[in-house]
Amino acid sequence: MNDRSTLDWAAEPDSPVPPPTWGRRAPEAQVLPWVFVALVGFLLLGNLLLAPHLTAPALRTWSTIFVAICVQAVPFLVFGVALSAAITTFVPRSLWTRLLPAKPYAAVPVAGAAGVVLPGCECASVPVAAGLMARGVTPAAALAFLLSSPAVNPVVLVATAVAFPGRPEMVLARFAASLAVAVLAGWLWQLLGRPGLLRVPVRPEVAGRSRVASFVAAMRHDLLHAGGFLVVGGLTAATLNVVVPRSWLDAVAGNPWLSVLVLAVLAVVLSICSEADAFVAASLTAFSPTAKLAFLVVGPMVDLKLIALQAGTFGRAFAARFVPLTFTLAIAMSVLAGWVLL
Repeated sequence: MNDRSTLDWAAEPDSPVPPPTWGRRAPEAQVLPWVFVALVGFLLLGNLLLAPHLTAPALRTWSTIFVAICVQAVPFLVFGVALSAAITTFVPRSLWTRLLPAKPYAAVPVAGAAGVVLPGCECASVPVAAGLMARGVTPAAALAFLLSSPAVNPVVLVATAVAFPGRPEMVLARFAASLAVAVLAGWLWQLLGRPGLLRVPVRPEVAGRSRVASFVAAMRHDLLHAGGFLVVGGLTAATLNVVVPRSWLDAVAGNPWLSVLVLAVLAVVLSICSEADAFVAASLTAFSPTAKLAFLVVGPMVDLKLIALQAGTFGRAFAARFVPLTFTLAIAMSVLAGWVLL
């Protein structure tokens, strides 16, 4: 007789024997127990081999730094994403044409100065700049705002004054150098940046949606996109924090030029939020004021998580050109401001 299911065989009592498929398990049912056994074995083996190493001081330091970077940055990232979505959804394009000069070279310093009134971290500045570009703001002006906002806003300047009591010249030097970098970088990108190098972010389609639904869609899109690159930057920064010995810093503190470059690179590696970096700079007592200033100027503009966010938002071709440009300008303006004001 033909192979039939159990119900078919039960419905035919005259059949002398059950069909050949009676009592057999499906292939999936035969595989699943072995998958479970393999998973349990993997967990037990991992516990035996890896558990002794999970308590190593280096690994605990790495995990602490990674979690600290993410926890510190996420609130500002959410704020920036929300502000970017609000700019995209609720602010009409005509507003930017009235607020910013029509000529790009004139719009750059205005956008750079606008960073003074927006308290935020560098993680917030990237989605906000992306939102400005999506609303038609010239990329050079949006990039000037991206660099100035986390470096010259009132929260950062007050924190710098608290970290360096009795040193108002340090606050002034940080403000002047950071604003100069933002404006010069915007002008140079307007002058040298070729079309196609910068990928202007595209917002999700909002046709037929309410403003609230469009706001939620834009915010969800930016948060998922930028959050992944924040994690990548945090992983890289935590790894380099553990790998680079601190004793190397003390060895170069006495060289005035090398110390500036070392603290600039250290600012990139540590990836400290701009609201807290002044306290770290103040603790580096072996270094000169100019070297500390380089740390304060470079950090909010070029760090590992910011590089990852820029590459993910505007494209790797853009980041490969804009990051070295910003880093060079930040060091040059720090040395100049340090020589004049410090």
